[in-house]
Amino acid sequence: MATAAFETPKLKSYPVIPLVQDGAMSHLKPFVASGPIQTALGFPGELVDDWQNKAIAKMGELLGKYRSLQVYMDACVHCGACSDKCHYFLGTGDPKNMPVARQDLMRKVYRRYFTFAGKHFPKLVGAVDLTRDVLDDWYSYYHQCSECRRCSVFCPYGIDTAEVTMAAREIMDSIGMGQKYSNEIIGKVHRIGNNLGIPGPALENTLEGLEEDTKDDTGLDIKFPLNVKGAEVLLITPSADFFSEPHVESLIGYAKVFHAAGISWTLSSHASEAGNFGMFIGNYEQMRNISMRVREAALELGVKRIVVGECGHAWRVAYSFWNTLIGPFDYLDPRYPVPQHICEVTDDLIQRGALHFHKDANDDKIITFHDSCNVARASRMGNVPGGQFVIPRRIITSVANHFHDMALQTIHEGTFCCGGGGGLLTDDLMELRVKGALPRMEALKDVVEDHDVNFMATICAICKAQFTKVLPYYGFNMGMVGGVHQLVSKAIRLGDK
Repeated sequence: MATAAFETPKLKSYPVIPLVQDGAMSHLKPFVASGPIQTALGFPGELVDDWQNKAIAKMGELLGKYRSLQVYMDACVHCGACSDKCHYFLGTGDPKNMPVARQDLMRKVYRRYFTFAGKHFPKLVGAVDLTRDVLDDWYSYYHQCSECRRCSVFCPYGIDTAEVTMAAREIMDSIGMGQKYSNEIIGKVHRIGNNLGIPGPALENTLEGLEEDTKDDTGLDIKFPLNVKGAEVLLITPSADFFSEPHVESLIGYAKVFHAAGISWTLSSHASEAGNFGMFIGNYEQMRNISMRVREAALELGVKRIVVGECGHAWRVAYSFWNTLIGPFDYLDPRYPVPQHICEVTDDLIQRGALHFHKDANDDKIITFHDSCNVARASRMGNVPGGQFVIPRRIITSVANHFHDMALQTIHEGTFCCGGGGGLLTDDLMELRVKGALPRMEALKDVVEDHDVNFMATICAICKAQFTKVLPYYGFNMGMVGGVHQLVSKAIRLGDK
């Protein structure tokens, strides 16, 4: 699909807060989900009659269900600490992409219908009616938030803009105004088992092809097992890993790690997808139904461990929500954490001396690492705080000789989003994706110029897909992004080879 013409921001040598451009992104809206897409998920197929009252009722339900949401509505003092922290504001200059202003699209409606002052003196407290114009602003700007939570790191009150965005999207879904991209993907998971709609026979054929390719490359019978009962590990990985470049290189890396360590493992055609777009639309039922496939597969196959592949929001859902969505996990081996990230598995094996590498196999790469939002700010790895920052970098430096971090203020918990997360990885939002990538591209530019970096590793499927699309807009090679286990795959020593 052709995208409308837009101007790519210029990369600067130092961070610059943009001049405010009122309404600069008001024209940009993702496609609205069609009736069949909506109804398949149990949502209205089109904007319902009496939508205003039903939206307000849904807001009241969420305020009662999630105490944090009401705290976020009441706590903001408009201090401005978050204003220049959003990559979308930095890339677009639209003031409604300041996190405080985006939140206020809901907060003004909340005041009008749920506070005494707003009901009786609306103009005095900035309260507004939920009109169709306001709803259209919701649809536009709540789909210009990737739920990355960077603004929350800098908020003195800890207001979580992502939760506000999720609530707004759930309200819109409930009245028949859902987003095509996210809801279509959720429907594919329910019908087929993964985001990309890969049916079981095609998945089996793909894995057989990977076995043949890997044998040609290594001379070894490295398996990519599917639906194997009694395997120790059930691997849940993003469906992009099955065939897309560069994602598939990481899947090959996982297989080599399991092979080298002698760990039996399997994928499941019933639960072949790690991603969970139910979180992006803020809907607990969708998030639980998608997650339940993992529990069902683990019980059916009789595995002892569940390992999550390189997918940022999948790891957040697994780490933060699986215990209440699909727990308890009393049928798994208690010696291992639930869930367990593939980086934790690989790092543990490295630390125990169970894996060995030819580090010079990656000497063609000078590497940096992009901390993915949902890993950096909504999870951790290992048994120490900050393990989600330490472990991937420790793996990289174990398999490669040349590594340089980007600027400190742009990594770890302060990392900049890739610009395509939160259900925004769709071509109808390409302008937003390119402009939202600006802060990360500027940080990348610095290490490219200072250290000749030519490869950016990450552990998120959305980040990989986003960067391969937007890197050329900024003059970078789309092939310079890939996975951590892509590096592992190239350097790992297998057998006599």
